Amino acid sequence: MQFSESQLLTLVAGIAWPFLRVSALFLAIPVFTGHMVPVRVRVMLAASVTWLISPMLPAMPDAALFSLSGFWIAVQQFLIGLAIGLVLHLVFEAVVFGGQSVAYSMGLGFASMVDPQTGVQVPVIAQFYQILATLLFLAMDGHLILIRLLVDSFQMLPVGFEGLSADGMRRLALWASRLFAAGVLFSLPLVTALLLVNLGFGVASRAAPQLNIFSVGFPVSLGLGLFLIGISLPDVLSLFSGFLDDGYQLMTAILQ
Repeated sequence: MQFSESQLLTLVAGIAWPFLRVSALFLAIPVFTGHMVPVRVRVMLAASVTWLISPMLPAMPDAALFSLSGFWIAVQQFLIGLAIGLVLHLVFEAVVFGGQSVAYSMGLGFASMVDPQTGVQVPVIAQFYQILATLLFLAMDGHLILIRLLVDSFQMLPVGFEGLSADGMRRLALWASRLFAAGVLFSLPLVTALLLVNLGFGVASRAAPQLNIFSVGFPVSLGLGLFLIGISLPDVLSLFSGFLDDGYQLMTAILQ
C-alpha cells in the first residue's frame, strides 16, 4: 500500500483540527486546570476523546494542513474550545467570589491558602465552596454533559474557516458580568446577616466603651458565620446547579 503526501496530510488534518478544539477545552475547564492534573494526562485525555469521536465528525474542509488557511482553521478550533471551557470556568469562579465575600465578612480573610487551580491565594471558605461545587459537578455528570456538548459542537459549528460569530463573542463577554452577580447572590444572605451582627456590636461598643469589642465580636462572628454556612449550603449548591445550567445554555447559544 502506498500513500501520497497529500493523503497523509489530509488524514493528519482530520485528527489535528478536532484535537485542537478538544485540547483547548481541557486546558480551560476548572477540573483539569492547574497542577492537580499533569499536562501529559490532559494531552492523553484530549487525544483519547478525539480518537473516540472522530468517526462521528463531519467532513473536514479541503485545505492543506501546513498552509495559511490551515493555520486559520487551527486558530478557530482552538478559540472555540477555549470559549466553551471559559464559560464553565466563570461558573466556578462565581462560587469562589461568593466564598471570598463570606470569608471577609466573617473575619477569615487572613486564613488563605494557595488555590491549586489558579495558583493564587484564596480564603479557605472559598476553597471549601469550590471543592463542594466540583464534587457536585462530577456527581451531576456535568463532565459527561460537557463532552456531549463538545461532540455536538462539531455538528453545530463544523471544522472550517468560520469560527464564533460576533454575537457569540458579545454574549460571552457579557457573561463575564454574571460572575459578579452570581457571586453576590451566593453570599448575600450570609453577608447581610453578618453585617447586622457587626452593626449590633457597633451599637454595643458605643453604649459600653469599656467593652473589648474585638475579643467578643470575633468569636461570635466566626461561630455565626460557620452556622450560617451550614444551614445555607443546600441553597448555595442549588444556585450553583442553576448557574451551571445557564452556562450550558450559553455554550449551546454561542455555537449556533
